[in-house]
Amino acid sequence: MKPSVLISIALLIGAVAVFLVARWVGLGGSAKVGPRVVVATSGVDAGMPLVANNLRVLSWPSQTAPQGGFENPEKVVGRVTRQSLVPGEPILESRLAPVDIKGGLSATLEPGKRAITVRVNDVIGVAGFALPGSYVDVLVSARDTRNEPFSKIVLDRVKVLAVAQETAADPAKPKVVNAVTLELTPAESERLDLARSVGSLSLALRNELDRAQLTSTGTRLDDLMHEVARSSGAVKVANEPKSNTAATKTTPVARQPPSGVEEFRGIQRGLGSEL
Repeated sequence: MKPSVLISIALLIGAVAVFLVARWVGLGGSAKVGPRVVVATSGVDAGMPLVANNLRVLSWPSQTAPQGGFENPEKVVGRVTRQSLVPGEPILESRLAPVDIKGGLSATLEPGKRAITVRVNDVIGVAGFALPGSYVDVLVSARDTRNEPFSKIVLDRVKVLAVAQETAADPAKPKVVNAVTLELTPAESERLDLARSVGSLSLALRNELDRAQLTSTGTRLDDLMHEVARSSGAVKVANEPKSNTAATKTTPVARQPPSGVEEFRGIQRGLGSEL
């Protein structure tokens, strides 16, 4: 076979191989590349509007494409976030406030909820560990109609919306503030407003995953005193030395004469025991 024919066959085989490889690479790439998704390029606090220079579009794998995402950044520019966003997080409809919302803390409220602020100190505010997004129980300490002191949980599992004027905070850096804003229903807002008018409030931090409903009836001064009395009684009994019955001596009791019996000796009058 002539060398020219061999060269032609080799070139033909090479061309076919290149075509097949290119086709395979193209099919593989198109199968893995999914839709375009708008993501945040930096962190965004809750209640803040999205701006164009804080967004970019990425090709997302189709197997993990988020539901409710956007392909065009122009559709989300100016929208207000209901929750904080981290860099690289997809922009989802569920994390944005309605289109007409202009921003601020009201954009982060759930439908039907209200925001109410209470004054706190470093003790009431859980030493700064109650952060936006945390859940707390609210306690009131006051006096009842009989002027007896009591303490009771008036609200449980309440979401913290903001501390001071911050709607986002670093969990690794707790900050002591003088005000905490809570998310409540209208009925809970009335209860909290009444509670802070009759006594002092405290916050108890709870686990975010703890959804158990509380059934506490409160604690009164008598309850504490009874607990102290029971504890003191138990200690007293435990510390009391045991009696030694073997070493205990009994004192004989003098026998009394029967009533009505008298003795006469000479001119003296005495009891029968003198016989």
